Amino acid sequence: MKNILNNSISLFIIAVVLMIIIPLPPFLLDLMFIINITLSIIILLTTMYIKEALEFSVFPSLLLIATLFRLSLNVSSTRLILTNGGNAGAVIATFGNFVLQGNAVVGFIIFLIIVLVQFIVITKGAERIAEVTARFTLDAMPGKQMAIDADLSSGIVTETEAKRRRSNIQREADFYGAMDGATKFVKGDAVMSIIITFINFVGGIIIGMVQGGSTFLQVLQTYSIATVGDGLVSQIPALLISTATSMIVTRAASESSLNIDLTNQIKSQPTVLIISGIVILIMAAIPGFPKLQVVFLAAVLIFLGSRLLKTNMSYNISENQQDKDQTEEEPVSEEEYFKNIDNIYELIQTDPIEMDVGYSLIPLVDESGGGNFIDRVVMFRRQFAQEVGMVIPSVRLRDNGYLNPNEYVIKIKGEEVARGEVLVGYYLALDPGNLTGEVDGIETIEPAYGIPSRWITKDKKDLAEVYGYTVIDPLSVLINHLSEVIKKHAHELLSRQDLNQLLNNVKKTNELLVEEVVPGIVSYGNLQKILRNLLKEEIPIKDLETILETISDYGTSVKDTEMLTEYVRQSLKRTITHKWSDGGQIKVITLSTDAEKFIIKSISKNDKGSYLSIDPELMQKLVSQLKEQINRFKGEMSVPIILTSPFVRIYFRKLMDQFYPKAVVLSFNEIDNFVQIQALGNIAI
Repeated sequence: MKNILNNSISLFIIAVVLMIIIPLPPFLLDLMFIINITLSIIILLTTMYIKEALEFSVFPSLLLIATLFRLSLNVSSTRLILTNGGNAGAVIATFGNFVLQGNAVVGFIIFLIIVLVQFIVITKGAERIAEVTARFTLDAMPGKQMAIDADLSSGIVTETEAKRRRSNIQREADFYGAMDGATKFVKGDAVMSIIITFINFVGGIIIGMVQGGSTFLQVLQTYSIATVGDGLVSQIPALLISTATSMIVTRAASESSLNIDLTNQIKSQPTVLIISGIVILIMAAIPGFPKLQVVFLAAVLIFLGSRLLKTNMSYNISENQQDKDQTEEEPVSEEEYFKNIDNIYELIQTDPIEMDVGYSLIPLVDESGGGNFIDRVVMFRRQFAQEVGMVIPSVRLRDNGYLNPNEYVIKIKGEEVARGEVLVGYYLALDPGNLTGEVDGIETIEPAYGIPSRWITKDKKDLAEVYGYTVIDPLSVLINHLSEVIKKHAHELLSRQDLNQLLNNVKKTNELLVEEVVPGIVSYGNLQKILRNLLKEEIPIKDLETILETISDYGTSVKDTEMLTEYVRQSLKRTITHKWSDGGQIKVITLSTDAEKFIIKSISKNDKGSYLSIDPELMQKLVSQLKEQINRFKGEMSVPIILTSPFVRIYFRKLMDQFYPKAVVLSFNEIDNFVQIQALGNIAI
């Protein structure tokens, strides 16, 4: 049964095409005309009851089918009219006699009015609306998709919901694009109906007089009824379809069906009904106006308006009373509010990331004032998630009256970790070290990277770029500093709740792996420590499956989280190599064999783990050697990379944290084989 229904549309379209070729008897043509009228009514009512256009996304194709069906009926009826002496069935005869009422001229005038109304008014308007809507929908697609990505990054919607919304945006664009072309079917149909009517009338007169031998009046009486009846029986469904086309392309701002929207929006303005009733009542004073009808209509409008106004006033009074009751229930003072001990807990909550700004910077971050700080943060959150594999939490913004007007402070878990100054209305010109000239400005230090810079006015921006400065706007300075702080403290921001969401994401594709590792092999707390160890050294954790598989391989025998981290790093060597290599080459500073042996001998162990126990004098020599090598090759390495053996790496890294926290310490097992290692220097004792 299901297959029959699915194939019925295809069979119907084939039958419609065959109707153009195969003659139909009058009784079958009557059935087809009735089906055509019924189909048109169904389409019109459907467009009135849907809430959005995509609920009737098949409409452009259906419009083509309905137009083809109507034209095939015109061809069949024309064949019967011209070959059967004007007899083309009861439906056409009834429409012709009912409209003509014995007057052919009146019938033709009414037919032409219907056609012209459809062609000039309804179809022309629908065509223009469809064209504009299609263009605006396509132009708005990028913005809508970015909004969905922003909601997804901030956790407002799920991945499934985001996919559904993206699909709806694409379908909406395709729908209005199709409607832009489909309206041409309606326009062409109106033109064809005039042509077919003219052919029926002229052809009928020629056939009746030449072949039938009838007089002109007899022919006119016979074929005028059939011609007008045929035109009307096709144009009334065409008018319904044309109205449905206009209806569906004008429903862009609707929130419900047409009936509900129209009723609710008229009911919301009862004063309009009252004023309209009064104006109509005044018109009754005009001499010759039908007073009974005018007074009746005015009374109905004034009565309805008064009832609606009374109902709305009662609702507003009730709503205001509720608001007043709620206001009266609120505490009248701060002391009264904090008598409830539960309210005090609000004071001890800390946000993961906070940013306090001086009052001069408020226009940059205030979304209601035109600032797009939030949009930039959302884009950074998306980029950070794609690169690192972690979703950063929301940033809490506050204006702080204790800060200087141009100052801002970045806090992690309630404590200040960075601050800087931004001059609104200026541009920051960064000195990359190869300038061809100097531009006047206020000297400063770029807060994110510590680069010597100058605040310059807008009129000097082009000149600064010519001289080789890197020029950025104040908002970009804020975003860059915030992003660097987040990258540096990402390991602190990874909470147990974030870890649970990451594991749930892996479960979608590899549930067995997650259930095997957590908490069977490693606890949530230890897994969090491993991921934090990776983030602390800026190692992405987006390949969480590889991380879990490595823990599964070594976690049963190795319980030390730091050693497990080392095994995980070695499994992620492709990621690490890609991050720190450049053009298939990685420039490093190595440790001599003696230095590594010295570090190994200095390892001490206790109940809490292993640590380095180095003589302060020897440690000073080691650090001095490192400082010398870093300064020597500073121009060739943007970030100092020290290469060690796998066993030494973890201990040397702890040593570097005290003196050079920005230095990268890698082991030989963390570098892929295809990369060429270039040792620029060597640290020896």
